[in-house]
Amino acid sequence: MNSIAEEATPTPLLAPRVLVPLALVSLYLIWGSTYLGIRIALESYPPFLMAAIRFPLAGGLMYAFLRWRGVAAPTPRQWFNCFVTGSLLLGMGNGLVCYAEQTVASGIAAVAVASVALVMAMFAGIYGQWPNRMEWIGLIVGFAGVVVLNFGGELRGSPAGAIALVIATLGWAFGSVWSKHQDMPQPMMSAAAQMLCGGASLALVALVRGEHLAAWPTARATLALLYLLVAGSLLGFSAYIYLLHHTRPALASSYAYVNPPVAVLVGVWIAGETVTTLDIVGMIVILASVAAITLAKAKR
Repeated sequence: MNSIAEEATPTPLLAPRVLVPLALVSLYLIWGSTYLGIRIALESYPPFLMAAIRFPLAGGLMYAFLRWRGVAAPTPRQWFNCFVTGSLLLGMGNGLVCYAEQTVASGIAAVAVASVALVMAMFAGIYGQWPNRMEWIGLIVGFAGVVVLNFGGELRGSPAGAIALVIATLGWAFGSVWSKHQDMPQPMMSAAAQMLCGGASLALVALVRGEHLAAWPTARATLALLYLLVAGSLLGFSAYIYLLHHTRPALASSYAYVNPPVAVLVGVWIAGETVTTLDIVGMIVILASVAAITLAKAKR
């Protein structure tokens, strides 16, 4: 198991029974809305450069604040583990999703992201943490719900984009499970260090690809990037790292099933997209799967 530094006994408002539900709701709502944010930001920013701007700024701000509050800096070993995890989650995971969204339809992206939960369950089995029966039911039903949500949609994309989504899913899933069994800093410092390290990996990829701003970014794209930085990175990624430290992989990854219907609703509200009967059925199925995973966690 990971040797996270022992923290002081939390107050009732900071106890896991309070913070875990808050972190889950944050992931469900925030990361569901980032699909639209990434699409808008890509109007002016190249994919890897956009992520290379977003994560180091968020990680640097969080790291400075935590050090100011007296949180211990990561040890050399912890920095190495954060570099590996940050490169897998952010460099490979988020970076390739941004790359894929240039050419892959949103339906394919949603299905690929939803498969993270199943892949994480497979990788968790390597460490003897196989999902129980109720979690298996929730995982399978959730994936079926995402398929229903996207059935009949524009499930098309370029081969490069589709391959990028598969690799992104594998990198994110393995990095999430691997990090739970390594020597890592306390959760918030871990999130800051991973964003700094992942940002370095993303910057290297952007440099190798020769990415640059072709023109002055639009205000719309820049506002989207700021939203991704503050909401998606500072709040959302921190919540995800907290969940990885305090819950089982099946529950921590349940966001992958809720994000697609949230993305649909955000699209309806902001972009004027329409919702079909199949969309509604898919959302209901997905919410049922999350309930099953949550009940399985409560029984444990």
